[in-house]
Amino acid sequence: MIKAVIFDMDGVLIDSEPFIREAAVRMFGERGLTVQHEDFLPFTGAGEERFIGGVADLYNFKLDLERDKTRTYQLYDELVQGNLQPLCGVREFIDKARNRGLKLAVASAADRIKVEINLREMGFTPAMFDALVTGSDVVNKKPDPEIFLEAAKRMSMSPDYCLVCEDAVNGTVAAKAAGMRCLGITTSFTPQELQADWHAPNLGKAPDDVFEW
Repeated sequence: MIKAVIFDMDGVLIDSEPFIREAAVRMFGERGLTVQHEDFLPFTGAGEERFIGGVADLYNFKLDLERDKTRTYQLYDELVQGNLQPLCGVREFIDKARNRGLKLAVASAADRIKVEINLREMGFTPAMFDALVTGSDVVNKKPDPEIFLEAAKRMSMSPDYCLVCEDAVNGTVAAKAAGMRCLGITTSFTPQELQADWHAPNLGKAPDDVFEW
């Protein structure tokens, strides 16, 4: 029986992936390396350390991780201001879940600074959710299930009762490993790649079944 919903952020609540890729491309460019947007796809949903670190490994390029990650966030903040809106159906899905008495959490592999930027741009606040877990709060990033298990723990909820809404393969793998059901949002990957329990192009198109188990 569903009692809680855990949302990934990027590609589920908001489509910030093009902006973080562009910010990272610009950061690498400032460091003298030309990379491509598609280089980042295998590392989507794994947190920014792996997001930029994985691409650096592809090119055998040495990063100053903290400095370069901080610069990426600075560029990201500039790029998204006034340009991000909640994805289709997000507010309605949240209202529907709340009306059913479900608890809500955000579990994003991104660092807290990026999550806070995104919430600001969406007009949301952390108080809207029963738990907010970021990549800054866990040791092991997706596809490890730690972040989802931590979200469930903070809501005092058994994983068996949790639905995860995810758009990345790393995220759906993590949700399954946590023992949770999963709604795959096909923002970045196909249903065949996501292998979730249900699929939808956005939360507004989520099948009623996601609330009925």
